Amino acid sequence: MEKQIKLFLEFLENDKKLSENTLQSYRRDIVQFQEYLDNERLSYSKIDQQEIKKYIEYLKKIGKKTSTISRNLASIRSFYQFLLRNKKVKKDPTEGMPSPKIDKKAPSILSSDEVELLLEQPSDADLKGIRDKAMLEFAYATGMRVTEIISLNISDVNFEKSYVVCNSENKKRTIPLGAMSIKALKEYIKNARPVMIKSEDETALFVNVNGKRLTRQGFWKIIKYYKEQAHITKDITPHVLRHSFATHLLQNGADLKSIQMMLGHSDISSTQVYMQFQDDSLKNVYHKAHPRA
Repeated sequence: MEKQIKLFLEFLENDKKLSENTLQSYRRDIVQFQEYLDNERLSYSKIDQQEIKKYIEYLKKIGKKTSTISRNLASIRSFYQFLLRNKKVKKDPTEGMPSPKIDKKAPSILSSDEVELLLEQPSDADLKGIRDKAMLEFAYATGMRVTEIISLNISDVNFEKSYVVCNSENKKRTIPLGAMSIKALKEYIKNARPVMIKSEDETALFVNVNGKRLTRQGFWKIIKYYKEQAHITKDITPHVLRHSFATHLLQNGADLKSIQMMLGHSDISSTQVYMQFQDDSLKNVYHKAHPRA
């Protein structure tokens, strides 16, 4: 099975062009499944749907979330589809199995005042503060995922026309940049980044104190630090800024389709979760304007 897992992951990386984070998720899911089969003395090529159901029950028993179990099943299904195409198995034991139903939780968001408070924290007195100000303004201005932000190169930002080009898993989208974000970015590009980088060949937009491309962990630590500085009690992650970006756009009159495009959602149902945060002003507009309201 190890050989087939290796070939499967190579296929995902080279043919499907999946990101490193997505690859890691597949790897974790399939390796965990392999360990389960080994412990149960089962062969991956001979199991049936009943065994897959037992594995799902096992995941529930050890406390895995419904969303994690659903992703596990999707990973296993992709693995068996790969094995089928390569004639390593005769059937897909996951065929016809429904994914566990996931209740869509309301995303955690910050109020406009909390966002303002967070963005005010970095000081422009030192290089790190200038970078952090630019980074936080950028994250809130674009709603981009943390992986997308740290993957950006300086050439992806068009300062003249105020937009950034995001390349994510073979999909490209253009996101506008507001005046505050552009101002903070220009300050960072002019006064901080040239001092922080160790080589002129460095292409990363956001770099760490060692002059290398910022990591996911580095990004998370920075947000956590300023959350504490601002004495905000809510848990703040890069994704909370993304949720706040979408919610505040919707509350201020942006349409769902535009928000979907900026977020990079392939399905608008993922964007519709923000509808629950619409404030009463939109309802008031409706009741005043609609002839049958």
